[in-house]
Amino acid sequence: MKGKFITFEGSEGSGKSTQIALLHKYLKRKGKSIVFIREPGATNIGEKIRQVLLDVKSAGMNDICETFLYMAARAQLVEEVIRPALAQGKIVLCDRFLDSTSVYQGYGNGVDLKLIESMGKAATQGVNPDITFFFDLDAGKGLSRLKRKKDRIERRSLAYHRRVRAGYQALAKKDPERIKLIAVDGSIEEIHGRVVGYIDQLLKIQNSKH
Repeated sequence: MKGKFITFEGSEGSGKSTQIALLHKYLKRKGKSIVFIREPGATNIGEKIRQVLLDVKSAGMNDICETFLYMAARAQLVEEVIRPALAQGKIVLCDRFLDSTSVYQGYGNGVDLKLIESMGKAATQGVNPDITFFFDLDAGKGLSRLKRKKDRIERRSLAYHRRVRAGYQALAKKDPERIKLIAVDGSIEEIHGRVVGYIDQLLKIQNSKH
């Protein structure tokens, strides 16, 4: 794969979507060819699955069913968008990827992590991020930042969201080479600067002024 695959992870309200949008603008200014996607979604099939997953009317969804649906959307996204873009040498920015399933369905819901890992291998076809940013913030603080109507996952208990955060922290500790833990403790611009520092190294961008 000639391109670079960059993923953004974090609990609700951690600011990851703001940061991925800022990085997208930065890389466009640098003249890079970028594909900017979100999970689940970014394909016709994936967006339909997203609606089912996040709909509050899907309240009775079984944990394994939920896991399979996230993996199904991911399998389509890898096949239809991510692999072709990487093969063309593009930079793929993805808002959530396999780590989300490990923490939300694994650590959060208690689905077996080995099962998630094995399903993940099939869904991703061996495509792994070159770098992952995990934006770390207290779960209660993050949830209080959400001003819009909460979706099915966001409505879960504070205890659930704390398990999700602990899951992210465990993954970051296990794989520090790939997962860069970014504490959400500064301004948006300061945090963006930290992200850019890692990206400039990864893409060998010289003397950047972000």
